[in-house]
Amino acid sequence: MSAQPAFLVLRGVRKEFPAHVAVQGFDLEVPRGDFVSFLGPSGCGKTTTLRMIAGFELPTSGTISIDGQDVSQTSPHDRNVGMVFQSYALFPNMNVADNIGFGLRVRHVKKDAIRRKVGEMLDLIHLSGKGGQYPYELSGGMQQRVALARALAIEPRVLLLDEPLSALDAKIRVSLRQEIRAIQRQLGITTVYVTHDQEEALSLSDTVVVMSEGRVEQVGPPSAIYGTPATAFVARFVGQLNVLAATVVEPSVGRISVAGQEIVMRKPLPGLVAGSSVTVAIRPETIDLDAGADASERLQGVVDDLQFLGPVIRVRLRLDGDGGTLQMDTFNRPGLVPPELGQRITVRFPGSACMVLDGSSGAQEGP
Repeated sequence: MSAQPAFLVLRGVRKEFPAHVAVQGFDLEVPRGDFVSFLGPSGCGKTTTLRMIAGFELPTSGTISIDGQDVSQTSPHDRNVGMVFQSYALFPNMNVADNIGFGLRVRHVKKDAIRRKVGEMLDLIHLSGKGGQYPYELSGGMQQRVALARALAIEPRVLLLDEPLSALDAKIRVSLRQEIRAIQRQLGITTVYVTHDQEEALSLSDTVVVMSEGRVEQVGPPSAIYGTPATAFVARFVGQLNVLAATVVEPSVGRISVAGQEIVMRKPLPGLVAGSSVTVAIRPETIDLDAGADASERLQGVVDDLQFLGPVIRVRLRLDGDGGTLQMDTFNRPGLVPPELGQRITVRFPGSACMVLDGSSGAQEGP
């Protein structure tokens, strides 16, 4: 997170419904102007947490404060937050200009001021000249930009976005998320974004909050969430991952055996003894074709699948015995000769790229 005072703070937030606990022990500090994403699978509590920040749901316990003001039990109107929904939620009987100005009219802002603000918002979302059109005349991407402009027109203290791009096609999603981030940076508005799409969360955010079953699994910048996952859940949920069965050989130096082949993580494995069964994880992009003697760890196997994905070649290697499969992603560099199906090859990776997943408690990595 940024080294700034906290602007949005959640302390011990818990939300109980009659049939289940949706959020438990949620703690978070968001500096002013940061872009934070809640990332997790469906049902993990991310939207419920967002709705509590908005005031649409009240916490069973815990506190939520914005700029030093406790808003835990206040109405949505009194919190001055802007909300953008997945379904656009535009008024079909109002044109674009009236939709954008709706929140200002509710606040009894003068007509001239509303007209100026609507014009500013239309310029901001690159829809100047569209103010007289109705939602049904616009594409999905345009409608969501109008919804964003409506949320921003009231100059909210916090902008909340609940999976705003999930209804759009892939190309529009990428374009619009770049627009959202550019606008957020331009305005410097504190933003909370809910998504189950890890690429969105990693590409947009200053901070990512990974959630599972109502709990926070890890909070940190995208690089830490991806590169140094704190739990087995985060390691598995974020990014592609090879997961292999292994046996501990020498825990003091992190020596393990995968498919009868030893590799050294070069980090002690506390709490484990020789002969222990563990699960190891390796990111596909950290693996490469063997190119001679160096300090890398190595595994051997037979190529049983090969995919050309433009800039990337994806190789699936079947390890010896019941060792499972290992996927490798390597850049399609000029002069690269890919292996052939059925060919026995050796691949290499740094010991530090190997993580031991010890159940649900954490992901241990090499140095």
